[in-house]
Formats: sequence, C-alpha cells, structure tokens
Amino acid sequence: MSLTRRSLLHRGTLALVTGPTLAALGQEARPTVPTRDWPLVVSTWPFGKPANEAALKALVGGGSLLDAVEQGIHVTESDPANASVGLGGLPNGAGVVQLDACIMHGPGHQAGSVAALEGIVHPISAARRVMEKTPHVMLVGEGARLFALEQGLASVPLDTTAAYEAWRKKRALEKEAATQAGDPEKKKENHDTIALLVLGANGDLAGGCSTSGWGGKLPGRVGDSPIIGSGLYVDNEVGAAGATGLGENVMRYCGSFLVVELMRQGLHPTEACLEAIRRIAKKDPKGMDISVSFVALDKQGRYGAAGSANGFQYAVTTRASSEIVTAPGVGPLDIGPVGGNRKDSDR
Repeated sequence: MSLTRRSLLHRGTLALVTGPTLAALGQEARPTVPTRDWPLVVSTWPFGKPANEAALKALVGGGSLLDAVEQGIHVTESDPANASVGLGGLPNGAGVVQLDACIMHGPGHQAGSVAALEGIVHPISAARRVMEKTPHVMLVGEGARLFALEQGLASVPLDTTAAYEAWRKKRALEKEAATQAGDPEKKKENHDTIALLVLGANGDLAGGCSTSGWGGKLPGRVGDSPIIGSGLYVDNEVGAAGATGLGENVMRYCGSFLVVELMRQGLHPTEACLEAIRRIAKKDPKGMDISVSFVALDKQGRYGAAGSANGFQYAVTTRASSEIVTAPGVGPLDIGPVGGNRKDSDR
C-alpha cells in the first residue's frame, strides 16, 4: 500500500495521543453541532452558562462576534457573587482587586489585553478598546486604567495608597514570623476564570477571557488570562481554546496555543485538551497537581474540554440548547512517570 501525504499526517496525528482515547476514559466525543444550530458558544464553569446565553442573544440580535464576547463576559464580570471575576473578585495581598482580561478576533487575527487593572468595572471592554483603538496588544497597570477612563468605561472610585502601605507593613511582619518559625509562606489558591469562545454562523471565531486572578496574590502579579496564547488563543482557520486554573502552570507551556495546534493536527477538541494537559503534566515537577483545565471548539462545530482533575464543568450554548457539561479528567495513569524521563537532578 502506497503512503500518501494525507496518510502520513493521519498516522502522525494518532501518534500524538499518548494517553487513553475518549472511549477508554468512558467519554464519547461530543457530536458536531450542525450548522443550522450555530452560533456555538463554549465557556468555563457553570457560571459561564448565563454568559453564553447573553452572547448568543447579542448575535441573534444582530451583534458582531466581538459584541457577543464582550456582552457575554460582562454578565460574569458584573456578578457580585463571583469571587474570581470582576470587581467582586478576591483582592490581592494588599487588599486591592486587580483585574486581567484579553480578547481575540479570528478575522484579521486581532488581539487586545489588559493586566493588573484597578477600578474598571469591565476589563474585557478595556481589552477590546486596546485592540480596536490603539496600535498595541497589551496595556498594564495605571496606564491601562488611564486608557480605560479615557475611553469612558465604567469605573469605581480608587484610592489604594493606604491599602498598599498597610500591606507592606503586614507582609514584613509575616515574613519575619515565617522565617523564625521555619515555615514557608502559604498562599490561598483561588484562580477561576471566565474564558468564552464563539463560533459564528458564518464560521468565524472569537474569544475572550477575564479574571480577578489568584486571591491574595502579590500586587502586580499577572496570570495567564490576559496573555495571548496562554489563557486564550483563536485561529480563524482552526479553532479556539481558553484556560482556567493556576495561571503559572498554563503560561509556562503556552497552553491555549498548544490546544489549538493539536486541533490543527487533527485532534478532536476534547482530545486536544486532554493531550495538552498530559504534555504539561509530563514536563512539570508537580505532575498532575497542576490545577489546569481547558475548553475548546473548532471550525467544524465540534467542542470539548478537559481538566487535570475530575469534575471540571463547562457551559455549551447553541440555538437549540444551553447546558452544563462535565469534562473528562486526566488521571495519574494517563501520563506515566511524573516529570517524564527527567532525572531528579534535572528538575
């Protein structure tokens, strides 16, 4: 039998899937959403469902893909009960909420991002303005805030001087006490994110990501959410992916970009998410203790997600339905030895 370029590519794609297939995990690949039911909206966590529905409403009402992303994420950013997105999110170690967000538009491969943004109600809107109104991709800190105010975005009064000064004094005392006790500093992990992906009725793609980041983080810490290719990546020829979890463990591996590239090589979105997590876990000294999850969709209307642990839920919305789905988790048996083939001395 002669080998064609197509067959070689197919064999190479199959070889990428180093762990169990979806069937072996007891998971069926979710069916392709028929074009008659597009737009397709996928987002992280159950709190993404109302965001999806707002995004779909914007599209059905004649809005653009970017309108859909922005208005959908507004829902989550405006929810005072959400402790991980928007101004209702957990503050940093100084008691100040710092927000990160980014947005991407498949046509033209456009992107905009803001990080360590204070006092702005909708960081996703600031990210969109960066993309559309400046020659830049990313603005941070006070510069991002001043730009958002210049653009007329909703804001809250901000006076952080006292909070930061109190934090500096408190941190110095805590570090001294930790040193005397011989205990490492403990950080509270809270790092949920809204990553929202949209496949339009015409097959174009867009996505956005927004978070208040890690609760109790060092002031100025930026996670994966506003980093193009880490917390979000959109390729209009292939698909889109978004991340949630501990940002440092996504950033160091360009996680969302990796998921999209795996879809480019032929993997179903769910298997691309699973394989990306396997690759990260094989390289990372923490193995499966990486707290990373991905959502993804492709140009064909297929969608999926996966988490480094069981129980990650995501939201899927089309013209026909809106539901919360539990993604497969990647277990320790799927990845082989922690850290791959590296020796302990190499870590």
